[in-house]
Amino acid sequence: MTEAVEYDVVVLGGGPAGENIVDRTRAAGLSTALVESELVGGECSYWACIPSKALLRPVLARADARRVPGLAQAVGGPLDTAAVLAHRDYWTGNWKDEGQIDWLDSIGAHVYRGHGRLYGVRKVAVTSPEGEHHVLAARHAVVVATGTRAVIPDLPGIEGARPWTSREATSAQEAPGRLLIVGGSVVAAEMATAWQGLGSQVTVLVRGPRLLPRMEPFAGELVAEALTEAGAVVRTGVTVEAVVRDGPTGPVTVVLEGGETLEGDELLMATGRSPRTEDIGLETVGLTPGDWIGVDDSCRVPGHDWLYAVGDVNHRALLTHQGKYQARIAGAAIAARVVGIPAADTGDWGAHAATADTRALTQVVFTDPEAAAVGLSLAEAERAGHRVRAVDYDLSKVSGAGLYADGYRGRARMIVDLDREVLLGATFVGPGAAELLHSATVAVAGEVPIARLWHAVPAFPTISEVWLRLLEAYRG
Repeated sequence: MTEAVEYDVVVLGGGPAGENIVDRTRAAGLSTALVESELVGGECSYWACIPSKALLRPVLARADARRVPGLAQAVGGPLDTAAVLAHRDYWTGNWKDEGQIDWLDSIGAHVYRGHGRLYGVRKVAVTSPEGEHHVLAARHAVVVATGTRAVIPDLPGIEGARPWTSREATSAQEAPGRLLIVGGSVVAAEMATAWQGLGSQVTVLVRGPRLLPRMEPFAGELVAEALTEAGAVVRTGVTVEAVVRDGPTGPVTVVLEGGETLEGDELLMATGRSPRTEDIGLETVGLTPGDWIGVDDSCRVPGHDWLYAVGDVNHRALLTHQGKYQARIAGAAIAARVVGIPAADTGDWGAHAATADTRALTQVVFTDPEAAAVGLSLAEAERAGHRVRAVDYDLSKVSGAGLYADGYRGRARMIVDLDREVLLGATFVGPGAAELLHSATVAVAGEVPIARLWHAVPAFPTISEVWLRLLEAYRG
């Protein structure tokens, strides 16, 4: 190996979490190197959040417009799929990362392209695409932010079937005639919504009892209803046993338990994620390759005072915005420890504790209807031993919802801690419901008493008036 180049911090992985670590450590005056083997910007920018929302936005906008009297007749035709895909390509930078590189240059970060591996304590070895080797030594911290990859189950025939993962589903250059989707996750629900709206005939095969199993049950139920009305087929309680592709470009067939077969032109396996840690040198520091990397609330790896892990790879919350939040917390903790604050501020809601990962986790599923949630569901709160009450309200009864769309369907739920009279969680499902979420997030993270929420007056006539209705229902 060549002589080591020293930096205060070395970051392994240039997705959103890695970029945010670089931003925070550079803002603290620490020299920082970033190592990335693919595109700087990561999964979110090129194969997940950004392209999926670019595909979904016109589908959801048309669905909303079709519910508005006087406008519905003007949007009766199909979407211009080519224009939607071109807009998607624009938002991914046509899968080029010059913009991210320019930003990193502007803040004085050093970028190493290539495969990075831990090389013992505080060291990272990098092999460039051209075969060059570098050793980076960190004076203070190495941060692993390598993310996850899609899991493809080991089914008979799966390799020859060449299934899509989320990457192919978000970067496809044309709409397949028939798309089979296996899974009930966010990826399954969003990609079913997008490609059905762009002209594909979609069939969703869910092993469990419903879509979106981690959210309140009504979320998956309302999304499945809307997908069905849009022309998709949603089947729950089914198991795929084998897959067959007819030649290099022919149709793909899935074989269900019991022998039933279904044929499509493409197959998307939306069946989970695994950590990208199998070849990053974890064994050189006593950790297990291929495992998730456990961390404390400041995202530091226990037993390694110099090693941090942020984003999906630590398995705390597989969401881009939570990974960026963890990076901000970890960056602040690294900077504090550099200047001699060894314990840092790691109590609940402290400056160096990612408390929101467990107490105010936020998520939006950009389906039609949208599903948005923060904090604990009813089942999660009960499992945690809280004495709680779920308060529900039909969103269609709010004047703002009726004005938003004819035939508006949706539901809201807040979970109240009866001992402290604060919110532990909230879920909203309905067209435009995602914009209700941040007010709920502030209430949950701020532990705002129910009595004070009465003084947060929602403007009339907005969908946010559901807050007043939920509080009225709670008081009776």
